[in-house]
Amino acid sequence: MKVAELAKSLGTTADSVRYYTRLGLLKPAKSVNGYKSYSNKEVSRLKFILSARNLGFSVADIKEIINESEDGKSACPLVRSLIKERLEETEKQFQAMLALRGKMSSALSRWEEMEDKAPTANMVCHLIENFEQIKKA
Repeated sequence: MKVAELAKSLGTTADSVRYYTRLGLLKPAKSVNGYKSYSNKEVSRLKFILSARNLGFSVADIKEIINESEDGKSACPLVRSLIKERLEETEKQFQAMLALRGKMSSALSRWEEMEDKAPTANMVCHLIENFEQIKKA
């Protein structure tokens, strides 16, 4: 199977296939005419990579998981450990986004009641510049 065929069959892009090939995660055979040919093993490997990426695993995580598997070890304990780390990171990011959403909502509700002002030599937009001062008051 060629790059474009593989990409189309798994609903990804040819660039993604080439990227994972460049990283050494996919190892196609080269034909006499220079085209890369992906075996069923490589198709399965790309399915795994795409599923792992969809779950939030980084490329480095995927390399580590694949290496564990290629060493003949079960990658499952590593996968569980990594997903716990990714979940903790995601939770922190989620909480930070909730806090930002709260600030944005607060700013919007305050700013709707404030008048527009022209910029001055010391001020670009009083809404932003006074936001923290108003919040602390």
